[in-house]
Amino acid sequence: MRVSAPIEIAAPPEAVWEWVSDPTKALHFFSGVTRWEVVGEPAMGLGARYRMLLRVGSAEVGGLIEVIEFSENRDLAWTSVLGLDQRGRWRLRRRPGGRTHVELRLSYGVAGAGIFGWIAERVGAPTVRGHLQRTVRQLKRQVEQEQTRRRAAARRQARAGAA
Repeated sequence: MRVSAPIEIAAPPEAVWEWVSDPTKALHFFSGVTRWEVVGEPAMGLGARYRMLLRVGSAEVGGLIEVIEFSENRDLAWTSVLGLDQRGRWRLRRRPGGRTHVELRLSYGVAGAGIFGWIAERVGAPTVRGHLQRTVRQLKRQVEQEQTRRRAAARRQARAGAA
C-alpha cells in the first residue's frame, strides 16, 4: 500500500530540513508515532537506525528502520530492517518566495500474510493516510512558528542594537 501527503510550507528547505532530519524532533510533529528512538550510531544521517512504532487502530506497528538516502535539504528516505515492511521518504523542493513543497511518502506491506495481509493493508490505509496528512500539517505549523519566532527575535535584537 502506498500513501503520500503533500503540503507547501512558508519557509526555506533548510528550515524544514532542521525538523525532518532531526530524530529528537520526530515525536513533536509525527502523527500516530508512539516511538521514534535512535538505535546505535550514527544518530542522524545515512545509516542511522531508529525504532519506530505507529498506532494503527488498537495496534502499534513498525519496527527497526534505517536511513538509506540523506540528501541535505532535499531528500531523506528509509527502509525497514526488522518488523513491518516499509519504505518512507521526505521530499523537499524549493519554491519561489522562500517556500518549500514538502511531500511525505510511505509504502508498506504485511509480508507473508496472503489475503489477510492484503485485507489488513486496505483496512489500515485510511488511518495511515490520516496520520501522514496530520504529520505534514503539524510539521508546517512547527516550522512556520519557528520562523515567526526567529524573525521576532531578529527584530528585537535590531531594536536593541539601535537603542
